[in-house]
Amino acid sequence: MKKTLLLTLLVLACSTLSAKDYELKSPDGRIELSVSAGASLKFSVTYDGKELIKASNIGLELKSGKILGENERVRKTDVLKLDEIIRPVISNRRSEIKDRCNILEITFRSGFLVEFRAYDDGIAYRFETQMKDELTVRNETVNFDFPRKTTCWYPFESSFFSHNERTYIYSSADTIDKESMASLPVLFSPEGVNVLITESDIDDYPGMWLISQGSGKISGIWPRYPDNEELKTDRDLVVKSTKNYIAKTEGKRTFPWRVFIISATDAGLTESDLVFRLAKPSQLKETEWIKPGQVAWDWWNANNLKGVDFRAGINNNTYKYYIDFASANGLEYIILDEGWYENNDVTDEADSINVYDLCEYGRSKNVGVILWVIWKSYEDKMEEASALYEKWGVKGVKIDFMQRDDQKMVNFYHEASRVAANHHLLVDFHGAYKPDGISRTWPNVLTREGVKGMEVCKWSDEVNPEHAVTIPFIRMVAGAMDFTPGAMVNMTKENFSPKFTQPESQGTRAHQVAMYVVYESPLQMLADSPTNYMREQETTDYITKIPVVWDDIKCLDGKVGDYIILARRSGKDWFIGAMTDWEERTLDLDFTFLPEGNYKMEIFEDGINADRNASDYRITESEMRSGGRTRIHMAPGGGWAARLTPLQ
Repeated sequence: MKKTLLLTLLVLACSTLSAKDYELKSPDGRIELSVSAGASLKFSVTYDGKELIKASNIGLELKSGKILGENERVRKTDVLKLDEIIRPVISNRRSEIKDRCNILEITFRSGFLVEFRAYDDGIAYRFETQMKDELTVRNETVNFDFPRKTTCWYPFESSFFSHNERTYIYSSADTIDKESMASLPVLFSPEGVNVLITESDIDDYPGMWLISQGSGKISGIWPRYPDNEELKTDRDLVVKSTKNYIAKTEGKRTFPWRVFIISATDAGLTESDLVFRLAKPSQLKETEWIKPGQVAWDWWNANNLKGVDFRAGINNNTYKYYIDFASANGLEYIILDEGWYENNDVTDEADSINVYDLCEYGRSKNVGVILWVIWKSYEDKMEEASALYEKWGVKGVKIDFMQRDDQKMVNFYHEASRVAANHHLLVDFHGAYKPDGISRTWPNVLTREGVKGMEVCKWSDEVNPEHAVTIPFIRMVAGAMDFTPGAMVNMTKENFSPKFTQPESQGTRAHQVAMYVVYESPLQMLADSPTNYMREQETTDYITKIPVVWDDIKCLDGKVGDYIILARRSGKDWFIGAMTDWEERTLDLDFTFLPEGNYKMEIFEDGINADRNASDYRITESEMRSGGRTRIHMAPGGGWAARLTPLQ
C-alpha cells in the first residue's frame, strides 16, 4: 500500500499518562473522526458537524485480563494518505475503484496498534498486534452510543446459530429491548444521516454481531470458540458448549475492520464499495478461469417440467433438459442442488446421476455444471471431493448450511475458498453470514446468500416488495447476494399464497426483471422452471441480455423500504432497474448521468393491468438523449427496467 505522510497531526494533550486527542477528516472534509487514547480508547464521528456516534469505547481483552486500549501509553502516531485504484478480478459494482482516504495510526508501547481510516463514504478502524507468542482474545469491546431519536433497520436474531436471513424491522434505537441481538449489516440513522455498520476482512476470527444495551446504546458481541459440537442432522452442526474466549490466533496480525458506511442519502448507500476496498487483496495468481454467469437453478422450481417424455426429477435426463435450455438461451451454468449425492458423501453420486456425463454433455453445449454440497459433508472430504469434481469437469460448488461465524467456521470459509480455487472451482456460499470482502481475497467466491431471498416464497409471504426494496440499501451494501430472482408466476398481494413445489412471487413480472439490474450477483440465478421460461420467451430474452458484472453504478433515487432506481453500466451500455413496494408510484427519471449522445432505450415495464394481473407487462422501444427526462409508472409491487445502447 502506498502511503504519504501528511504534515499535520492535532495532538491536544502532552502527558504520556493523560488522554491524548486526535482528529482525522475525510478527504472532502465532511466526516470528522475524533479519537481519545489514555485511560480508555474512544472514538466519535460527526458528519457536516452533526454528531453521529458519541464517544464509544473500543479494545481487546486478552487471556491475561489485560485490555488493549485501556491505560495505554502512546509510543508514536502517524497520519497518512492513501490514494490508489483497485481493479477487481470480478467487478460487482465498478471495474475501477478509487481507494482514497486519510489514515491515523496510533502505536502503543504495549505492542498494540489501532488504525483509523476516514473515507468520503465512511470510516473504519482495526487493531493490529505485534506480539511474538500466540494470542488468546477473551473478548472485544465496542460500544456505540447514538444520539437520541436515532432510528434503525434492525434484523433481530435469536442466537448465533442462524442463516442470517432476516427481515429488517424499522425501529427506534432508543426502544430496542435490552439484549436484542442483530446480525450485520445494520442501518442506523442518527440526525437524519445514514450509518451502516458492518465489517470487512474477517479471517481467523469470529464475526461481529450487535446487541442492544437499551436507551440507544449498542454493543458488539462475538460468538465464543466452540468446545463441544453436535451434528443433529446432516446439515446442523450445533455448538453445545464454548471455550472462554472468542479467538486463539497469531500474536502478530491485523484484526477485522469495523466499518461504518456513511451517507446523507439512502441512494448513496448502494454505491459504496467500502467493504471490498478494506478486504485483503487477491490471494490467487491465476484468475483467468473464473467466469461469472447466469445459472439455471433446479431447487426453487422443484424440477417441475412439462411436455417431456421422461420422469422429471433428480436424474440425468432432467439435467440435460436444463443444459439444453441454458445453451439455447446463452446461460453459462446449471446447478445440481440437493439430491444428487447419497449417504452424506459428496463423492457418492445417486444411482440416477452421472456427473461426468452431465459435464461432458454441458461442455458440448458450452454450459458448465455447479454442484450443491452441505458444508460438513464437503469439509469431511474437501480435498478428495474437489479433486474429483475437477476431474469430472465441474465448474463450481454451492456450499450450504454453515449457519455460524465463530472463529472455527470463519476458517472453514477461507479453507474451502482456497481448496476450491486450487481445483478451479467457483464458490457460492449459502446458509452463510454476511459478505466481508472475501470475494476480493478469493475472487473465485462469486456470491453468497445471507439474505432472506426468494426461496422463502415457497413457504411464507415475508419476501414481499417492501422487503425487496429494503435489502439493496442494507444487505447488498456489504456485497453480492444470491437472492435467486426470476419468477414467471407473479401475484398481487391479494392473490399470493405460498406453494412449495409450484412457487410464485409477490409483485409484478417487471418487478422480477428489474431485480436482475438492482441485485448484484456474478452468479445470477434463473430460479424458475425452464418450461416456464420457454413459455415466457420474450421475458427470458430480456433477462438473459442483462450482464452479471458491471463497470459502474449510480443510484438515481431511492428510499429504504419504499422504492429504488438504480443504473449500472456494462461497457458503453447502461441498464436501469426500478422497483417499488406495494405502493403504486409515478417517478421522474433524469438521464443527466448518461455520457453525451443519443441512445436506443428498450423498456420492460408493468402492463396497464398489472395492478390486478401481476404477470402483465409490455416491452417498448424509444430513443433517449443524455440530459433527457422521462416519467415511469410502477403498479403496486411493480417494476421498470431499461437497456440504453449508444446510437452511432
